[in-house]
Amino acid sequence: MVYLLPVLFALLAAFSNALATVLQRRAALSVPQSQGFRPGLVLDLLRRPVWLGGMLAVVVAGVGQAVALATGPLSLVQPLFVLELPLALLLASLLTGNRLPEAMWLAVGGVVVGLGVALASAAPDGGAANVPLDRWVPALAACGGVTVLLAGAGLRRPVGKARAGCLGAATAVCYALTAGLMKDSMQVLDSDGVVGFLTAWQTYGFAVAGVCAVLLLEHAMQGGPLVASQPALTLGDATVSLLLGVVLYREDVRGHWWVVPQLLGVALIVVGVLHLARRGVDLRTAQ
Repeated sequence: MVYLLPVLFALLAAFSNALATVLQRRAALSVPQSQGFRPGLVLDLLRRPVWLGGMLAVVVAGVGQAVALATGPLSLVQPLFVLELPLALLLASLLTGNRLPEAMWLAVGGVVVGLGVALASAAPDGGAANVPLDRWVPALAACGGVTVLLAGAGLRRPVGKARAGCLGAATAVCYALTAGLMKDSMQVLDSDGVVGFLTAWQTYGFAVAGVCAVLLLEHAMQGGPLVASQPALTLGDATVSLLLGVVLYREDVRGHWWVVPQLLGVALIVVGVLHLARRGVDLRTAQ
């Protein structure tokens, strides 16, 4: 019960992000395709009301995520966003009137059960209230370097699975970094108030990382099929967030024999996510 509040707000954020995914993919597929990185893509999207609706959902998700991160461990909150994919597919099926087949429901159940088993056995807890700069510097360098490498590799490839997968993975790193910086800035807000929050480098850091994540996400959606981009995004975000929680915030996860059910839970999640992405409702039909 101690983490009921962060779990509830994380689930709200996951639902809002799922809705945003459906709306943003619809918008991204309605504008001219590009082979390279095109900042003007956002200007085209601004003319699409459905994209603005997706961004409103992103804002709601951001608020929910901020509250969840302010009250719970990063390694608990971010893995819950694995639920975005099944929620997005369920929303897309409702919008199109297409019923999900039984196999899809089994995959959804596998993701939910796997997530529950993994988190219950890991039992993430504790963690430092603030992260010193000497721990942030190597983390920022590592995340930035990996993002640039993945984005560069994706943009050099033609439209297809490789391009979408690389850009989806780059987006995942940016999302995880955004969450890590947001959690630290929420601690600053709690201790130093609004003035401290507005003058903290972490606040502007998560804003920049968030903008980069949105730009990369739009290009990942245009870059290829959902089967490539969504698993990389969903699983990558959870994995990098868990690492940042342990490395930066010194959050505890159970080891020893508890690793066995954790791995079983992760295996269920991976199989479920891959099946959903491969056999899922094409979000373009949700237009």
